[in-house]
Parts: sequence; C-alpha cells; structure tokens
Amino acid sequence: MTKDHEQVKKYLTIAKGQLEGIIRMVEEDRYCMDISDQLMATRALLKKTNNLILKNHIDNCVRNAIQIGDTSKVDEVIKALEKQI
Repeated sequence: MTKDHEQVKKYLTIAKGQLEGIIRMVEEDRYCMDISDQLMATRALLKKTNNLILKNHIDNCVRNAIQIGDTSKVDEVIKALEKQI
C-alpha cells in the first residue's frame, strides 16, 4: 500500500475528525438530519478510502501473485468486493 499511503492516511484522519464532530453533535442533541448527513459523508469517505486500498492491492499484490501463479489474492478481492454490495 506504499504508493497511496499518504492519501489513505489523509482520508482516515479526515474521517476521524468527522466522527469526533458527529459525537459532539450527538452530545449536543443536534438535529437528527444534520447528524445523518454527517454520518453519510463519513461513510462515503471511508468507502472512497477502502476503494483506494483495494485498487492499490490489485495493482500490486494481486498482480505480483498472478505473475507467480498464485490466484488466491483474486479470491480475496472478490470476497472484499462482495462485502461492499
């Protein structure tokens, strides 16, 4: 994952800040739909982050494994994608 490591770290740091903000919103008894909007935004960012990780995994780990005849990494990716649906 070294190629996109900094971008992944940036996204996760942003998501952490969003979650901390959502917790404050709940503690302050803020409007439910505002909290929901923030949760959906955080969820979208986490999905984007996961997609970046999976892309990097396919570009590197899976490609290298296939070159040496190991197809088990393909099954890992398929299982991960099935979880997203």
